[in-house]
Amino acid sequence: MEVALKMEPRNAQQRYVIDDPSKVGEARRAAHTLANFELDADSAGRVAIAATELANNLLLHAGGGELLLQKLGDDDSAAIELLAIDRGGGMTNIERCLTDGYSTAGTPGTGLGAVRRLASEFDIHSVPGEGTIVMARFGQVLGLRYGAVSIPLEGEVLCGDGWNLAIGERGLALFVIDGLGHGAFAAEAAQTGMDAFRTDPFAEPQDVLNRANAAMSRTRGGAAACARITGDTVHYCGVGNISAAIVSAGKSTGLMSHNGTLGIHKRRGQQLEYRRDPGALLVMHSDGVSARWELKKDATLLARHPAVIAASIYRDHSRGRDDATIVVVG
Repeated sequence: MEVALKMEPRNAQQRYVIDDPSKVGEARRAAHTLANFELDADSAGRVAIAATELANNLLLHAGGGELLLQKLGDDDSAAIELLAIDRGGGMTNIERCLTDGYSTAGTPGTGLGAVRRLASEFDIHSVPGEGTIVMARFGQVLGLRYGAVSIPLEGEVLCGDGWNLAIGERGLALFVIDGLGHGAFAAEAAQTGMDAFRTDPFAEPQDVLNRANAAMSRTRGGAAACARITGDTVHYCGVGNISAAIVSAGKSTGLMSHNGTLGIHKRRGQQLEYRRDPGALLVMHSDGVSARWELKKDATLLARHPAVIAASIYRDHSRGRDDATIVVVG
């Protein structure tokens, strides 16, 4: 039996900029509402507590930051994810900061430790002088290690980017799409491309893109890429400004996309194959994120959960003038 993990543009992360005490309550209410739709009452309560603690930490210890909320998984195995992202002073001793009773702001010092206890999955990455990222998931522990950030351009409600991930007996398939421009028409193009992917996600990537190309001819078009992992091989096809790489310690291999625009330029994309070493990450993102990031030399970050890695790339390399989506699988 094959299982698909889905994310559609209308379900892009909710983003809360925590720069004022009133934003803490706003983020808590949003997190509780989202969790109430997907989890039981007790779990929803834990999500609300964690959102409050993380938002307060952003305000008190980092001078502000972002809290991202999203649902992951499907209706039968849903998880709610909180990502707290800041560019503050960072931590010199993470384990000490996770110990109850330790605080640098005159508070009881139970924030991060409480979040770790409440969460189904928890991870943290902090660098002095660069900032901190905290991931906390509630509900089902997802079988596949992956993370994603998908954020609309500031001021837009809908995200013109999208991504879908499928895993089953035929391997793993990942699809990332960027509708031209931003707003409702870009979101429509992205949704159309993802619908084409979901028709048969485990088809050859070039066939997935050909199918998307035909479907998107009724939209404004966009850029997209599809990767299918079987064993140690990544089968890949991309058209337009979607960046992708296979990354491990000391090694990074870029995956080539072809020029063009799906839905406008009717061309057959050439599928390529790449070797993926055991444990290597697959990273794919839209051009709302600069491709100038580098992970292969950062062993500390590479050891973190893919959601933390995705958040780190988003924080440090988002262009800020377009929708931004990045997916990390590892």
